[in-house]
Amino acid sequence: MLTRLARATPGSCGGKAATLGTLLREGLPVPDGFVVPHDGEHAAGMEVTEFLRVEVARELARMGDPVVAVRSSAMNEDTADASAAGQYESVIGARGTAEVCDAIVACWSSADASRVGEYWNRATVGATPSAPGMAVLVQRVIEAEVSGVMFTPQRSGEPTRIEASWGLGLAVVGGTVAPDSYEVAADGSIRYSVGSKQTRIDLNVARGGVIASAVAAEEQQARSLDDGTVAILTGLGSRMAQIQGGPQDIEWAVADGAVWVLQARPVTASLPAVRAHGSPLPFRTLTGTPGSHGTVIGVARIVRGPSDFAAVQPGEIVVCPYTDPAWTPLFTIAAGVVTEIGGALSHAAIVAREYGIPAVLGVPDALNLIENGRRIALDGTAGTITPL
Repeated sequence: MLTRLARATPGSCGGKAATLGTLLREGLPVPDGFVVPHDGEHAAGMEVTEFLRVEVARELARMGDPVVAVRSSAMNEDTADASAAGQYESVIGARGTAEVCDAIVACWSSADASRVGEYWNRATVGATPSAPGMAVLVQRVIEAEVSGVMFTPQRSGEPTRIEASWGLGLAVVGGTVAPDSYEVAADGSIRYSVGSKQTRIDLNVARGGVIASAVAAEEQQARSLDDGTVAILTGLGSRMAQIQGGPQDIEWAVADGAVWVLQARPVTASLPAVRAHGSPLPFRTLTGTPGSHGTVIGVARIVRGPSDFAAVQPGEIVVCPYTDPAWTPLFTIAAGVVTEIGGALSHAAIVAREYGIPAVLGVPDALNLIENGRRIALDGTAGTITPL
């Protein structure tokens, strides 16, 4: 039997679905959905059984046949030891029984992906080395005007951190956009910086799935969140941290003035503070967003896309336009990471912190300003890159 999201528990539904189920039961704004539990009854190999197909059709009809997100909820995913952020499959924008069942199979299959194995081989000490099972979460998609990620404070006195951009949150978590950044202090005061937000991702209503488009110049320069919405998000984050018993990494969306919670998991590694503007920097030093603690000196290797992956040698510092989860296998050999866009709350930045490799994100024109093969000093805590 399928499990309604509000009844999801960790034993059969995985951490992602179980957490959302808990939040639903606590009255938080979580989209409706259901879970294909990990119990061995619904799959014949990697194929959907007819019994499961009928159940999926029934649940979709109950929900009004909406456009849905189909996401992994592995037994060892989204834990305090390791997030597996972005490593398993998600399919956004599926509609109808056939598409949803295909997406369920894609989630099951992703447990065997090579990047998943590489992640668990390098994951934080204490993490489970292999996935014991894969549940699948099916939820109504929120057609968001603004989406993003929020980290609640890890220690007393630290701020709530929020990154936001227009459209669905895929661009923020995928590191493919320079998001707006907000810091909310314990007294409620807000500091922010406006990112370029040059692209957005939305549902493709005509063809299904999602579509990327350019953002108008005036929206690139405008704040994506007003102070009132930032305050609402901060309050929700505080409540979720209390419910879950610790700091939370939260994905959220805003649609028609309402704030929705899409995901919550424990924060797995310490987040560097926003770079402070202090003493003068050395000549030719570049600056960006501190993404992962640590310092390293190494050879810069320009990586413009997957065709350049083979050029990266162990101990080199990867300099790239952005890093989505498909790039994280490079992190197993890289000594550090520099990106031109992306924020500190993206999936790739989370994985870099779990791996313990320094990262500086959102360095404008880094691929042209950093010479391929040159030795550089990377400081992921301060957010600086200095050619040597």
